[in-house]
Amino acid sequence: MKKSLLSLVVASALLAGPALLVTAQAATPAAAPAAQGSASKVVLDSSTRILTTLEQRRAEFRKDPAALKQFITSEFNRMFDRDYAARLVLGVHGRGASAADVKLFADALADNLTSRYGTSLLDFNTKLRVRIKSESPLPCNRGVKVSSEMLRSGGDPIPVDYLIRNVGGQWKAFDVMIEGISYVQTFKNQFDAPLRQKSIAQVAADLRAGKMQVNGGN
Repeated sequence: MKKSLLSLVVASALLAGPALLVTAQAATPAAAPAAQGSASKVVLDSSTRILTTLEQRRAEFRKDPAALKQFITSEFNRMFDRDYAARLVLGVHGRGASAADVKLFADALADNLTSRYGTSLLDFNTKLRVRIKSESPLPCNRGVKVSSEMLRSGGDPIPVDYLIRNVGGQWKAFDVMIEGISYVQTFKNQFDAPLRQKSIAQVAADLRAGKMQVNGGN
C-alpha cells in the first residue's frame, strides 16, 4: 500500500475505523469475540451507528460540511481516548507536561486530522467485509487489542488492530495499527523534531493555524 493511501486508511480508521468491523458478526459469527460488554462488541455497536448515519445523511453531509464535521467530532470524542493518545504521541516531550498543555495538543491534533480527512468518509465503501480475528489483553493491564482484517475484492486482506482501554467504565481506542503501522508511533515520529524546537503549546498553535499538517503516511 502506498503511503498516500495509508494516510487515508489511517484517517478512516481513526474517524470511522470501527465502522470497518460492522459486517464482522454477520460474515464470521464464530470468529467474532462479541461477548456482552466486550471491547469487540462496543466497537461493533459504534460501527453500526456510524455506518447507518453516514448512509442516511450522506446527501446532507455533502451539502453541509459543518454538519459532517460536527458528526465526526462527536463520534471521535465518543470512541477515542485522545488525551491519552496525545501523551503517547508526545512521548518524552510530554513528561512533566501539564494536563492543560496535553489537552491543547490533543484537541489541535484531532481538529487538524478531522478537518483534513473528514470528507473522505463520504466515499467510504460500506460493502467492505471485515473479519474479527481475536481480542486479547495488552501487557501490564493497559487494555485489550481487537485484531481484525479488512477484506476487499481484488486485493489482499488489510490487517487492522485496535488498542482499547477502559476509561471510566467505557471502552475507548488509543491507537490503531494498519498493516502493523501504528498511528501513535507515526505521529510520534512526525512531531519529535518540532517538539525539540518548540513548546507543546506552540506546536498546538501551529496545528491550529494550519502551519503544520497531520500526516499519516509521508
